[in-house]
Amino acid sequence: MRCGIVLPFFDAPDVASSAALAEECGWDGVFLAEAVWGVDAWVALTAAAMRTSSLRLGTMLTPLPRFKPWDVASRAATLDRLSGGRVQLSVGLGALHPGWTAFERETSRAERALLLDEGLAVYDGLMRGQPFSFRGQRYDVRETDFFPPPPPVQRPRVPVWVVGAFGRPASMRRAVAWDGLLPNVIDGGEARGPADPAELAAVVAEARELRTSLGLPWDGFDVIAEGMASDVGAWADAGATWWIESDWETTVDAVRDRIAAGPPSV
Repeated sequence: MRCGIVLPFFDAPDVASSAALAEECGWDGVFLAEAVWGVDAWVALTAAAMRTSSLRLGTMLTPLPRFKPWDVASRAATLDRLSGGRVQLSVGLGALHPGWTAFERETSRAERALLLDEGLAVYDGLMRGQPFSFRGQRYDVRETDFFPPPPPVQRPRVPVWVVGAFGRPASMRRAVAWDGLLPNVIDGGEARGPADPAELAAVVAEARELRTSLGLPWDGFDVIAEGMASDVGAWADAGATWWIESDWETTVDAVRDRIAAGPPSV
């Protein structure tokens, strides 16, 4: 199991220096929130790419229904080429909070789900190159030969981890069709991460069954566990392939101290 750490709402210089420290201390990846307004995650990850050589660099996560999928594909592929194939994209419906609704009207879960599905289809198609066209309910993309970019290093696309809500079949089926699962559990109408390895194991069992039913291999598919722990072996035993350490209320100095201590033991 690989281990990464969230750098919560850091400015680009802090992301770059923290990423360099994380690589030096044996971490496998750093991850940033992608805000509607604030520090640009892709600029900050680019700064990190210029200070590292092996660390994976990703979002945690990108609310894809908020963004144009061709913009996300452009940024992810450009950074993938710059970094030598080290980019990871994480996507979900996006939680409606004041940082979003201050700028745009509130949208229904069904509308965001439609935008997520169509956005993923457009993202994947553009990553695979031209000719590509798509006609959906929200997006209409036509083939173009107007300065098409080189392909990303990672093929057929910069990999995508997708939020899957345990207990919501459509959400789980969406997630297992891509490259990794960010597991959520619906509890009293609210979404949260698995509370313990046993709960994660139940999610993994359903995900494996669904992915197999789609004719897709389980080997190489990522399952991401997130939280705070000193020993994450039980999470690995439950099926997690990545542990992402996350404390969204901490400080830059506290995160640097945690990075310097090294990743948790597996």
